[in-house]
Amino acid sequence: MTNQTAVLDEVMERESPQEHSRSAILSGPAPVRDADLPGWFQDQQRAAWAKFESFPFPNRKDQPWRFSSVDKLDLSRYTQPAKLTQTERDEILERSTGLEATAGRLLFADDQLIRRDPLPEALLKRGVLLLPLERALIEREDLFRKHFMAQPATLGSAKFAALHEAFVNSGTFIYVPRGVEVELPIEIFHWLHGADAAVFPHTLLIADELSKVTVIEHFRSAHPERPGFACGVNDLVAGKGAKINYVCAQDWNEEVLSIQINTTTVEREASALSLNAHLGGAYSRFESLSRLAGEGARSDLLSVSVGHGTQEFDARTLQDHLSPHTTSDLLYKNALTDRTRNTFGGLIRVEPHAHFTDAYQTVRNLLLSDDAEANSMPGLEILADNVKCSHGATSGQINEDEMFYLLARGIPLPVAKQLLVSGFLNEVVDRLDHPAITSLVHELIEAKFAGR
Repeated sequence: MTNQTAVLDEVMERESPQEHSRSAILSGPAPVRDADLPGWFQDQQRAAWAKFESFPFPNRKDQPWRFSSVDKLDLSRYTQPAKLTQTERDEILERSTGLEATAGRLLFADDQLIRRDPLPEALLKRGVLLLPLERALIEREDLFRKHFMAQPATLGSAKFAALHEAFVNSGTFIYVPRGVEVELPIEIFHWLHGADAAVFPHTLLIADELSKVTVIEHFRSAHPERPGFACGVNDLVAGKGAKINYVCAQDWNEEVLSIQINTTTVEREASALSLNAHLGGAYSRFESLSRLAGEGARSDLLSVSVGHGTQEFDARTLQDHLSPHTTSDLLYKNALTDRTRNTFGGLIRVEPHAHFTDAYQTVRNLLLSDDAEANSMPGLEILADNVKCSHGATSGQINEDEMFYLLARGIPLPVAKQLLVSGFLNEVVDRLDHPAITSLVHELIEAKFAGR
């Protein structure tokens, strides 16, 4: 490409601090050249590192970490990744398969941007932006500084949020102007490649008034057995009347330590739906803060987890209703076999004057073995009148009558179990009104059962 747009489509090749050595992340961020990132952002990162060092390490006695295996959070082995070779880039590009039709794509491996498929010219003319984070720091500094990690991490991982802010140097910036609808989804890939590599993926999505956009992020490992650490953050902002659909397909290998922190802010008459599929990771913690900041705002929080072996999933959520006539609906379903563990701690909080709130929180665990464990701690904190709120959590096993029905018709036991579990999870996945993405998530779940 030779037009002006092509300048933004080129992969930014800059000398990274990882290019010459692989320093341990606990020794602090490696120095970067002044030309890499703006001075104000480097100051912000230095301040974040000081916060990380000052914050205490999680303790299982702390309520936000109750039932969590905090001993798995040892970061001493993880290092900043080395620069990828061209052969490694090409191999990862070939494996980055997802949706057939997208509005644009960004592909990262070990926090290095390896490909950018640009937005259509029609969307560019209307002001839609799909940029690497390091470009947005400069080109849209106003929006970046206003929304980047603007909300504090209040669900237990403040120390890891500070670590992320100290190390993040790449990621995705999406801006959809007022009244613009991006019909096809935007697709983002994050790959872990190097052994013991630490990555810090970040997505900042801003949907202005009356706009509409769908984003899907894939988190994958290039090697099935290489350990790694992923500490990611998402900032999702839905302006007045906007609509955001966000899908996270987390499929790290089962040697990865993963912490993902999500903050969603929903303004007046806007809606945000998030669907999180947690399939990989040795220990995977997901924190989701949903702020209903404007009257008439709606938030749907959906999640499915499928675990086997000794995997552990740890989810903490807050549905924070700040304005009247707001709605939130959380539905989490987990299918657990072998010696997997799942912990859920969620709170619906209705702030003073947030009258006529309508909020739901449902967690259902399907235990497929006697050794699987599920701990659920739903809660309510209501500081306003005239509200309708409910929460509940259940744990159970496969219905014996349903299993007998399938077996009696000659269906093998493993297939019968997969069919019943898929039916259990479908209620969550099918809430997303996007057939192509729904089909893709179903395929990932089926691949997990196939023991990929």
